[in-house]
Amino acid sequence: MLKRDLYLFILQVFILVGFVGAVAAEHAFSSQHIHKHDGHHETVHHGHGDKHHHDYYTHPKYEFEYKVEDHHTKDHKSQHESRDGDAVKGYYALHEPDGSERHIHYHGDKHSG
Repeated sequence: MLKRDLYLFILQVFILVGFVGAVAAEHAFSSQHIHKHDGHHETVHHGHGDKHHHDYYTHPKYEFEYKVEDHHTKDHKSQHESRDGDAVKGYYALHEPDGSERHIHYHGDKHSG
């Protein structure tokens, strides 16, 4: 009888610890969004003597973003970027270990790199 009571006590402790851990834990959150713009391609001809090579060029255009919020590891960050031809712009943000937030905005094109 004593052995059975000990097993029941241990089982109750495990159930209680599992329940407290599940209630106290905060869930992580992550999301992403990607939007690709597929346009019509253009044929580019390259002549090399008798051989002809056909290449295809599609105007590059896309947009994406993601976000992570993990309260357990204190990992908080996000990014957004879009491109239309040679023009790229975006930002990213993150929480530093000291509690400060960093926000970086960037852009580039065929003139500014």
